[in-house]
Amino acid sequence: MPMKFEFTFMKSHRPAGGVAVLLQVANAKEAAGATVTDPEGVLAKAAKIGKFTGKALTTLDIVAPHGSPADRIVLLGLGGAADVTDHDWLKAGGAAAAKLRKAEKATIFLDAPGIDVTGKAAADFALGMEMNAYAFDSYKTRKSDDEAKTPQKPVKVTIVTGAVIAAKKAFATALSVGEGVFLARDLVNEPANILGPVEFAARAKELEKLGVEVEILTEREMKKLGMGALLGVAQGSARPPRLVVMQWKGGKAKDKPLAFVGKGVVFDTGGISIKPASGMEEMKGDMGGAAAVTGLMHVLAARKATVNAVGIIGLVENMPDGSAQRPGDIVTSMSGQTIEVINTDAEGRLVLCDALWYCNDRFKPKAMIDLATLTGAILVAFSNHYAGLFSNDDRLAEQLLAAGKASQERLWRMPLGKEFDKMIDSKFADMKNTGGRHGGSVTAAQFLKRFVKDTPWAHLDVAGTAMGSPTDEINQSWGSGFGVRLLDELVRANYES
Repeated sequence: MPMKFEFTFMKSHRPAGGVAVLLQVANAKEAAGATVTDPEGVLAKAAKIGKFTGKALTTLDIVAPHGSPADRIVLLGLGGAADVTDHDWLKAGGAAAAKLRKAEKATIFLDAPGIDVTGKAAADFALGMEMNAYAFDSYKTRKSDDEAKTPQKPVKVTIVTGAVIAAKKAFATALSVGEGVFLARDLVNEPANILGPVEFAARAKELEKLGVEVEILTEREMKKLGMGALLGVAQGSARPPRLVVMQWKGGKAKDKPLAFVGKGVVFDTGGISIKPASGMEEMKGDMGGAAAVTGLMHVLAARKATVNAVGIIGLVENMPDGSAQRPGDIVTSMSGQTIEVINTDAEGRLVLCDALWYCNDRFKPKAMIDLATLTGAILVAFSNHYAGLFSNDDRLAEQLLAAGKASQERLWRMPLGKEFDKMIDSKFADMKNTGGRHGGSVTAAQFLKRFVKDTPWAHLDVAGTAMGSPTDEINQSWGSGFGVRLLDELVRANYES
């Protein structure tokens, strides 16, 4: 079972047993809380023997320290005080959580000599602990011996900091962010037989409890709107498609909304252009963009963001039955533009083009950002370390890059241009849905650009980051929830009134 925490923030505290985690900046003579937890002065000797210097995320574990009120002390390095960022506090919290797997209670001393700890830093540390502890094991019926014998009680964590009042307030907001990330992770991790388009839409509908207005468009309504591109992808599946429209109205009534659009292919076989069998099971995560948009809408509503935001997700399953669309078929999008389907495995852009057009036409947003696990080509470019950023607006692109740097959900801007447009021109229709192997991520983005008019727009290709990305201190999950913290940071920094 995932580890749970029960947090208390205090200005001072003397532990009575349990684990004490003491933060220390690089090359400092003393760690936070040393006077309380180390009356016999054993830490200095232990650090010298263990060559612990406070380097970022390094730890030194001391069991049964002589004379200490704690049963165990963990020294945790923060690195150089001048170099510690908001993200470093998250990672430090994750590193601390990893040391508490069998603990019943813990005291965390944050106020390391040489660094000023803010309430936000304390809240980020606690959020990092929560993020590290996330696990998706709902379908496991067999537990290890250790798990079976361990009562599933929350670890009682006391965080000691002088910024206790600010920390309590900031942690309420941080928890909202964590909930959104976990929602996105849950959605990506769910197997496709459990989470189809209808079930995904129902999960999004639950956001109404937070004040989000949610509409669900069925196949009939999408046909009336002329969404031939999206419906073409769905026609090979027995499971009907859905388009979910989520609205959070936290800003002024007259303010145009900021819009987020997500690709939600709940499972992608490739259709008639079927994928190789090896690794196809991972295509349950081909709705990572829609998961991120849903998680983001949760965050904005839960923390009562002062912004008007729209989240739209196109939910389909891409299957190769007798009704599936074929290579060479021509479909008509909601925009009226026709598309020759060269490859049925280039389906995400067909879903997104109708969702983007609908969003732009109905809401007239100040900006649109779409997220999609769109191309394997972006993995070739960046592996799992960056998401590709494409945009028709330099200001929006710079805002996203800055948000990516702050959240460490990193982006790298890629080009757009008329030369790529030529690659998707079709002999038989207005365009084709793929330009071939070369420049695959760029031509996919260039395709989407034809459906946004002059609205400031950005496309994030998260194929390498939404699932299967490298694990670290704040993510041990296959589904990462990538994009939720990034876009929340974008909203906070640029769009809240």
